[in-house]
Amino acid sequence: MSIHRSSFPNVQVDLLLAYAGMETDLMFTHGIDLPGFASYPLLETEDGRALIQRYLKDMIALGDASGTGVILESPTWVANRDRGAAIGYSPEQLKQLNQQAIALMAELRAEAGDVPTIISANIGPRVDAYAPKDQMNADEAERYHSEQISALAETEIDIVSGYTLAYSTEAIGIVRAAQRFGLPVVIAFTVETDGRLPTGVPLEIAISEVDAATDEYAAYFMINCAHPDHFASILEDRPWIQRVMGIVANASRCSHAELDEAKALDDGDPVELGKQLSDIRHRFPHIRVFGGCCGTDMRHMKQIADASNAMRPKV
Repeated sequence: MSIHRSSFPNVQVDLLLAYAGMETDLMFTHGIDLPGFASYPLLETEDGRALIQRYLKDMIALGDASGTGVILESPTWVANRDRGAAIGYSPEQLKQLNQQAIALMAELRAEAGDVPTIISANIGPRVDAYAPKDQMNADEAERYHSEQISALAETEIDIVSGYTLAYSTEAIGIVRAAQRFGLPVVIAFTVETDGRLPTGVPLEIAISEVDAATDEYAAYFMINCAHPDHFASILEDRPWIQRVMGIVANASRCSHAELDEAKALDDGDPVELGKQLSDIRHRFPHIRVFGGCCGTDMRHMKQIADASNAMRPKV
């Protein structure tokens, strides 16, 4: 896996676990209100920080138990200007909270022992990923996301991860912004039940557009916030698939529209999800990052780790 920052190539493991399901677990399982789907306000209280630490520590413990590496995702997915303003946060406050999130993660990594641990600065789209109206062009997206990325560049992050992106020009802007600050970057597109982006664009085309506009600067691409049933059929043994190196899947088979309307958590079947991701790992041994998104918790992550370890590719 080619990453531009020196710390990442030294991770000598063939499986990395990533977890991006904290918000749905907090809201639906623990009854914690997260206005705007934002978890970063939890950093402002001792109890809130303890909640975030629990998830991060659980991931490190899982990596230790399963002999895998872990990618710790920061609670900063919607900590950008417009989405922060919608719940009352100023740019100055957002900068502080972005940086506080990474500082907390760095402290935990220092205690992680021998577990290979990557700190990912998780950033999300400017607007609702499921309904990407008022799409930015690449220059607009670069200017917009540079504000958050500039704050994160002052911290101990290893990589910037643009999660749940719905159209290529926003992804291009994120890649260019990360490149401006000398940071490695991952792009995770979300797809609908037909395996296409919410804009209707095929995943292959979106990846090709980003690579063409950025001289293939992104370290790799991922799929996130979709169930394997939604995209397994589009994964083909063609050159473009080599750029897809991560799957962070939903537990639920529901469409994005159905998830938006959901009043209860659909946590799917952890064992089945683990098996489905291990099947993808068997088909495409170059994919090294696996994990859970909406509706998942540590039950799902353990099944993903166990099943994927059992399906170690023979190379």
